[in-house]
Amino acid sequence: MNEKILNNKKNGLAFMLLFLFLYAVAIVGLVFSCILLEAETSALAVTLMVVSIVWLAVGWLPLMGLKILKPQEALVLTLFGKYVGTLKSDGFYFVNPFCSAVNPAAKTRLSQSGDVDGGAGKSIVFTSNQTAVTAEAVNRKISLKIMTLNNNRQKINDCLGNPIEIGIAVTWRVVDTAKAVFNVDNYKEYLSLQCDSALRNIVRIYPYDVAPNVDTTGDGIADEGSLRGSSEVVAARIRDEIQGKVAEAGLEILEARITYLAYAPEIAAVMLQRQQASAIIDARKMIVDGAVGMVEMALDRLSENNTITLDEERKAAMVSNLLVVLCGNHDAQPVVNSGSLY
Repeated sequence: MNEKILNNKKNGLAFMLLFLFLYAVAIVGLVFSCILLEAETSALAVTLMVVSIVWLAVGWLPLMGLKILKPQEALVLTLFGKYVGTLKSDGFYFVNPFCSAVNPAAKTRLSQSGDVDGGAGKSIVFTSNQTAVTAEAVNRKISLKIMTLNNNRQKINDCLGNPIEIGIAVTWRVVDTAKAVFNVDNYKEYLSLQCDSALRNIVRIYPYDVAPNVDTTGDGIADEGSLRGSSEVVAARIRDEIQGKVAEAGLEILEARITYLAYAPEIAAVMLQRQQASAIIDARKMIVDGAVGMVEMALDRLSENNTITLDEERKAAMVSNLLVVLCGNHDAQPVVNSGSLY
């Protein structure tokens, strides 16, 4: 289905003035025919009266062909089931009054921009018992604006089998109204389902954090890709995956961003302890490396300046004391030795 844009229909104002003028002429003609019939019965007066009454009865039908579009709105028109074309630019149009607008996603409400109007488009209908019932007016216009779909959080296993929770925000817009209306049943629901599917397909390739011997690019070589450290790359792959699935629906995916990423609650505490242990080990390693360097520097400085001469046993004792002081978690408690070490 190819989109056909109607550009030669921006004559709504002229047709509206014409129809109103014909209404005024019909009223004048009806009054004039009544005056003629009071004077004498003639075929002209009867014909004028019949034509005036017929136009006053059915003259409102052409007014149904008047359409007003705001910027970034479109209207897909069908005539007795056949696709006629799309009104895509803002303006005042006149089309065949028997054309009907089609928008299968008009009543669909997702957690995205453009679907919450704060009560606009709703009217109050009173039943026989005077109970107020809210009726939502269906808007058949298709928005061409850029919208953001905030998909619900999903629990997915990463490539190591760890359950994680992840949520994404997808920025999209309609670029082909004919494909959006006729190629899929409901383009909004279709987009939401494809976002869920693409998210699962991509997340299963990556570990949550950097892991050894994991290939995330498919080239057979282990790399350091991860959901936490390679969020930009992951988001780009999710965007490309969704675009490939929704192209036939006339949608364009502008951007996909990860909005929430965390371990699932059942393993969050354990993984936190693992991260803490890893951080403690890295910190201890750094402290030990620094302490050994400081001890080596102290021994070298003492040897260079001949400040003191130490045998191997005393050097070992000094190294032990320095390492205890430098690597300990608490401040050193000095001990005064007034005698000999032996």
